[in-house]
Amino acid sequence: MMTENNSTPRRRGFTFKQFFVAHDRCAMKVGTDGVLLGGWAPCKYAGHILDIGTGSGLVALMLAQRALPDTQIDAVDIDEGAYLQALENTQASPWASRMQVFHLGIGEFLSAYPQKRYDLIVSNPPYFLPAVACRDSARETARYTASLDHRTLLHTAEQLLTPDGLLCVVLPYDIGQTFIAAGKAQNWFLYSQVAVSDKPDTPFHRILIALSRRTVIAQTRTMSIKTQDGQYSDDFKAFISGYYLKY
Repeated sequence: MMTENNSTPRRRGFTFKQFFVAHDRCAMKVGTDGVLLGGWAPCKYAGHILDIGTGSGLVALMLAQRALPDTQIDAVDIDEGAYLQALENTQASPWASRMQVFHLGIGEFLSAYPQKRYDLIVSNPPYFLPAVACRDSARETARYTASLDHRTLLHTAEQLLTPDGLLCVVLPYDIGQTFIAAGKAQNWFLYSQVAVSDKPDTPFHRILIALSRRTVIAQTRTMSIKTQDGQYSDDFKAFISGYYLKY
């Protein structure tokens, strides 16, 4: 399991096998969604990876551990607190020399670096439609699509991906279906998806989605995070075995 370190307020976060993720400065804390995406996103052949809305940097760090030793990883976040958090976490990691964090919105990033191209783009994007503002503006930015709507994410990823690149996201299951449909409308193709439930007899609550600009035969599967008796499933263990201290 992840081990939370609460020794001082500044160091609140989680200790993984090869790195530590502090999350006291960013709105969205270390959680299962990021762990699922970081443990699943296909990165075996990716020479350049981009994490959009990196938050604490968790997904970028998980991919840095899994990727080839010379893979370069960029991470962007529009929120200053998240940017500073990700910068701290990546600089303290074993892969600091090949990770770079940018304090920019993704549109600003594309304008500033139009020549950059990536083999893999990952995002744990906002998914709530704009509603009544919450009291925490940073959390609102991280959770509500006013800061990054899904059509904009798809359009930007199209500009930044290599021809054979993949866009991978994690979303609530129902919203994920809408995201796939939006992708099809913008000439994306489903590369793979994993529908996730908490236990085998519970409804799907999350979905991992990989989209491609190439026509492919989609790979689809399902998984549960826990077994019927509440233990981590073999599928979930396969995602976390390189990261959680217990496994």
